[in-house]
Amino acid sequence: QVQLVESGGESVQAGGSLRLSCAASGVTYSNYCMGWFRQAPGKEREGVARIIYDGTTSTYYADSVKGRFTISQNNAKNTLYLQMNSLKPEDTAMYYCAAGRPPCRLAGALGFYYWGQGTQVTVSS
Repeated sequence: QVQLVESGGESVQAGGSLRLSCAASGVTYSNYCMGWFRQAPGKEREGVARIIYDGTTSTYYADSVKGRFTISQNNAKNTLYLQMNSLKPEDTAMYYCAAGRPPCRLAGALGFYYWGQGTQVTVSS
C-alpha cells in the first residue's frame, strides 16, 4: 500500500522560498517515479516536476518552474522534496505529491497512480 503525505506548504511573500516534503511509504518497485503537481482554484492540474528511477535518475520540470524549483529525494528514497525559490503569486496552488511507474509524464499525469492529500502554498505580492 503506497502512502504519500505532503507537508511544508504555507503563505509566503513573492520572491521567497519554500521546501515541500512528501513522506512516502510502500513504494517498492525497482523502476518508479515520483512527482509534484499543483492545482489552483478554477484551473486544471499542472505537472510541476518529476523524478524517474529506471536504472538511472532523471528529472524533468515544467517550463513555468524551470530554474526556480528543484525536485530531489533523500538517500533512503522515502522522502521527496520540492525546493521552490523565487516564488511568484502565480505559484499559489494546492501542491500534490504523486508516485507511479514509467512513462511518468507530467502531461496528463500519465503513469502516476498514487496521490497524497496535498499541501497549500500561497504566495502574496
